[in-house]
Order: sequence, then structure tokens, then C-alpha cells
Amino acid sequence: MLDELDRKIIAAMQDDLPLVPEPYKAVAERLGISEDELLARLKGYLARGEMRRMGAVLRHREIGYAANALCAWTVPPADLERAAAAMMRSPAVTHCYARVPREGWPYNFYIMLHGHTREECSRLASALADGLGLGKSVMLFSTKEWKKTSMRYFGEGER
Repeated sequence: MLDELDRKIIAAMQDDLPLVPEPYKAVAERLGISEDELLARLKGYLARGEMRRMGAVLRHREIGYAANALCAWTVPPADLERAAAAMMRSPAVTHCYARVPREGWPYNFYIMLHGHTREECSRLASALADGLGLGKSVMLFSTKEWKKTSMRYFGEGER
């Protein structure tokens, strides 16, 4: 069960970390607690499975990665783990999923691939697939970015 301090910590951590040498210390000071207490609470959330991870949201278009493609292949179920492990070694791949194929859509293995151009994404997808012996992929390129925010668990009134 979350106490008042837990709710404040979660609300604070759903915001951007301050760009300072000791960001956790700055968050802790803003909350009126020590950095050690903040870190202990965060570690506790992880240990109890209440939090899986913390990560950065990269605004990739702002740094020149303007092409984004969802690539899908049909991969034998026995090869999914091997394919995922190989794909995730590529720095151009940010997400990797297995899904159940549906009628009219036989694909069961997906990655999100980022590049500077569509041509770069196509070359990367081909190279990755060739290295694994996968067939041709379907590539769905992003045409508009709708959302680029972190999860929000507490609204302004709940902080």
C-alpha cells in the first residue's frame, strides 16, 4: 500500500529528472527527504515488483533520427528468442515484440527501427533479417508522432 511519501515520490519521478550532476539528490531535496531515503524507496519498488525500470525518453527526431519503422516478420516460434536476442544487439532497434498472428496478417515478430532516412531503415532491416535468415519484412513507417511522454500515474490534483 502506498503511503503519502510514496505518492509524492512517484509523482516527482514521473517528471523529467533535473539536468544536474546529482539528479536524485535534487529530487530528494525538493521532496524534503534525504537522497538515501529516496534511493531506498526506489530500490524497494523495484524489489517488490512495483516498478520495473526507469528509463529516458529520447526525442529521436530532435537529434536527427527522422525515419521510424515498425518492421514485422513471420518467425517460427522456436526461433523467436534467438531472433529477439540478435535484434536487440542493434543500437537502431528500440523495441522488440512477439505477437500472435491473425488471419490476413501472418506476422508474429516486430521491431521498431530508427534511422536518419527511410532508405537507412530499409538497409538496416535487410541486414538484420539477412543475418538471421529471415524472409522479407513488412515495414510501416511513421508519418506523424502523436505522443512522446512518460507514463503519468498521478495527476496534478493527486500530488
